[in-house]
Amino acid sequence: MPELPQLSGRETVRAFELLGWKVVRQKGSHIILIKDGQVATLSVPDHKEVAKGTLRSLIRSAGMTVSEFQEALKK
Repeated sequence: MPELPQLSGRETVRAFELLGWKVVRQKGSHIILIKDGQVATLSVPDHKEVAKGTLRSLIRSAGMTVSEFQEALKK
């Protein structure tokens, strides 16, 4: 299983924005993203460090693999 990078909430949001997700609102310490054609919404915690389990769950909810997510981070 590929190793997940340690990212902040803002870095995580930027990575998902590169993949076509859009920020629609922020409620407290969570940033909500949506994408056309996707049923799921993503709720990214705006923390200094996003827990690896939370990041893995967000990637899975987005319908991606960890490898695909890592490729998007390289761009």
